[in-house]
Amino acid sequence: MLYRPSDVPFDDDEWHAFLREHDFGQLIAAGVGRTVPVIIPAHFVYDGEATIRLHLAKANPILAALAENPVAVMSVIGAYTYIPTDWNANQGQPVEYGVPTSYYAAVQLTGTCELIEDHEELAALLGTQLAHFQPEGGHAPVTAGETPYGRQLPSIRGVRMTITDVQAKFKFGGNKPIEHQQRIAEQLQQRGGPLDHEARRHQLRRIERQSS
Repeated sequence: MLYRPSDVPFDDDEWHAFLREHDFGQLIAAGVGRTVPVIIPAHFVYDGEATIRLHLAKANPILAALAENPVAVMSVIGAYTYIPTDWNANQGQPVEYGVPTSYYAAVQLTGTCELIEDHEELAALLGTQLAHFQPEGGHAPVTAGETPYGRQLPSIRGVRMTITDVQAKFKFGGNKPIEHQQRIAEQLQQRGGPLDHEARRHQLRRIERQSS
């Protein structure tokens, strides 16, 4: 990713918090000798430290690429929104000559993936995912063996990624004066688009860190 000093996380806690709220991304595996990488969308669970876990159908083509080369990237984005020309015009500049931009948060996790086939381990992984995504319960325990869930385990594979590198970017106008940023925050509030409020929350949080 292209980085500017104003986009860099203040600390690791910033991207940790982002991953606690964003648990869906694109897993990217280059494999060996492929013209383009294999890219698949997937839910995942982050342990808060150095591991993410997910499961896929046994027929998923990314599993072959991971078998060739276990290094992969999980790319996660959020809070993305368009900032129009008039909003982003500098002080004293005609608004029709403002430069549009995008606000977004992005985290790219690079790591080594281990494929999980053991049914007991798969059951434990699925239990972890259900606890995360469906904490209210309402499902039977996931156990290996002759149960409805257990009989489906041969049709899936687990993926355990050990994170070796993190690139994180929080692009919310931090290169502009605080007054400029606050004005855009007000406009995001008024527009109220699907991700405007999330972008505004990140922007205000980073303004507070800038000011402290």
